[in-house]
Amino acid sequence: MIEQYKQVNSEMPAQTGEKQTEKRQKWHVGRSKEDKIGRVKYHEIITKKSYELDKQILDELRWIRHRLKPLGEADYDPPMIERYAFCDEVDRAIFDRVFTAGSLGVLPKKVAADPALANFKLKYYEVSRRIVRMNKRVHFETGECLFEKRGHRWAVTAFGFDVWGKSKKEVEEEKEEIIG
Repeated sequence: MIEQYKQVNSEMPAQTGEKQTEKRQKWHVGRSKEDKIGRVKYHEIITKKSYELDKQILDELRWIRHRLKPLGEADYDPPMIERYAFCDEVDRAIFDRVFTAGSLGVLPKKVAADPALANFKLKYYEVSRRIVRMNKRVHFETGECLFEKRGHRWAVTAFGFDVWGKSKKEVEEEKEEIIG
């Protein structure tokens, strides 16, 4: 019995070489990609592939939106434009101030001096830079600009008024009600 036990546990079987190959194939699993290149590196590669796929999908959606615009089928709502344009509450406050200024627009200096933006301590050139960045992001996604320059003033475009559902006249009337 001890001899049989030794034969079973030994590397060289007593009968033939067939059992040895079967045993190797049975127990040989191999290493995974994660084991070969490392767990962290493998997960970085997987994450990078998923980000590239997401980017490709967003590019295709952007292409579709740009093609629907001339047909009049592109429908934009405020949360969508906010997601594209506004990075933080400062951008939102700047947009609100320019939006309430109406069709005439407002100087960046007055936007920076606005009491709602006073705690952010912005300079006039920072306001202009933020407006240009918001415009760039919205134009990249939708093909439309959110702000336009009127002399030295910044004003919301007709696209912005259409998205937020108010006409220029309604905004002007609300502004007059607030002031007077």
